[in-house]
Amino acid sequence: MLTLRFSPASPYARKVRIAAELVGLTDRITLLPTQTGDPKSGLTDVNPLGKIPTLTLENGETLFDSRVIVDYLDHLGGGRLVPPGEERFRVLRHQALADGILDAALLLVYEGRYRPPEHHVRSWTDMQAGKISRALDHCEAALSRPAETVHIGHVAQACVLGYLDLRFAGEWRRSYPALVAWLEDFAARVPVYDATRPPAGA
Repeated sequence: MLTLRFSPASPYARKVRIAAELVGLTDRITLLPTQTGDPKSGLTDVNPLGKIPTLTLENGETLFDSRVIVDYLDHLGGGRLVPPGEERFRVLRHQALADGILDAALLLVYEGRYRPPEHHVRSWTDMQAGKISRALDHCEAALSRPAETVHIGHVAQACVLGYLDLRFAGEWRRSYPALVAWLEDFAARVPVYDATRPPAGA
């Protein structure tokens, strides 16, 4: 069995869990809930960065970073999420864009969680917010049409929108109606999206 260390609230781990379902590997993966701040979790024993998601392989080796894990799962599953040829790079760019939104959103969350308000730097938080808004503008204009075949870029985009719902009260929905419709279509076509929704209070 493969072992996935994850947190239900992690959008990167959610992306991996959805990918595993889409390539038919869910039954080969044991889910191990892990708190990154818990020194007794054993996470740093398998991932020196102490980050989730982390996948332990059947031979004891580990993979980390959601993109690496997804690529491995797609390899095992026969290449269903990342197409070959030139299209591969468009799909990977789509994933990178969504992950970049997540990176900026997480930095804003951590700024509010770990630094007192008097130490916030407005120019820095504005820079992160600008990354998010510009990328969402692009997604609304160019990446909001339902696709015939789901790929990893779509999975990553759905996960970032779900994270913005979770941590930013869904404020994005007021400005991006095409993405709202796109996400509703994705959730209807990919039931595991709702099945991996973080619990209330996560």
